[in-house]
Amino acid sequence: MTQTYRPFAAALWMIGSIAGFSLVAIAGRALRVGLDTFEVMFYRSLVGVVMVTAAALYSSNVAELRPRLMGTHLIRNILHFAGQNLWLFALTLIPLAQLFALEFSYPILVALGAPLLLGERLTRVKLIAAALGFTGILIVAHPFGSGGLSLGLLAALACAFGFAGAAIVTKRLTRQTSIIAILFWLTVMQSVMGLIGAAGDGAIAVPHGTLWLWVLVIGAGGLGAHYSLTKALTLAPASIVTPIDFLRLPLIAVVGMFLYNEPLDIWVFIGGAIIFGANWLNIRSDTNDRKDALQTFSKAT
Repeated sequence: MTQTYRPFAAALWMIGSIAGFSLVAIAGRALRVGLDTFEVMFYRSLVGVVMVTAAALYSSNVAELRPRLMGTHLIRNILHFAGQNLWLFALTLIPLAQLFALEFSYPILVALGAPLLLGERLTRVKLIAAALGFTGILIVAHPFGSGGLSLGLLAALACAFGFAGAAIVTKRLTRQTSIIAILFWLTVMQSVMGLIGAAGDGAIAVPHGTLWLWVLVIGAGGLGAHYSLTKALTLAPASIVTPIDFLRLPLIAVVGMFLYNEPLDIWVFIGGAIIFGANWLNIRSDTNDRKDALQTFSKAT
């Protein structure tokens, strides 16, 4: 449970988060016209370095940016970098709604991986939630349909594994360091990774014209979205925040329809709803486990 309970304020922050993630998708598609995924990540991360450093200076938290736990930061950022590159790659190959629905499956993967890597308990409810989530993934991806598993779908599914791994390592990092430190080393390390990847073909494209505007949009939108989501989670439980976050799916479907003439696929919404239900079941299970633990502790003391 959070220390402060302000669901209306959390909902307002989630509106900012949803807008930020939607802007990242739109900007990502615009940038892929002139940049590859490594170049997008390089320029996006540079914008992030400037923004996080400015925030640290403004809040007098520069001391928190000193090098600590660098091995853990590196593992976390390699996983996130891989997931983000796969996400950007899939962005131009499959409809936005399909990509977002498959992305929502990563909390299910976290629930399965946390018992092995964080020592959390794997319950029957978590296994049921994982089975439901897998069913939703099959409905969204429909791999046995006429199109089969396309390269875009495989990239979207793989990005969920990258995000899940990053989330598990982030959970470990939050026990030892601050969010601003995590964001700082995220942007710094991914700037270097993006630069190395972009230089792999012997040439690094430089944004021109309106592409610079989209670089700023994807950098600010990504950081703003993650900050807003984190802020919302400090104001209300995940069981309230997650349903609001799921509104990203219908919103991005409408964006895809109007901006890119993408059809509204009813199976994406059905599968997405099942994935959401699996996430909701997992969150409720965690909430009940924490309540039981608190009651046991209260009785013992």
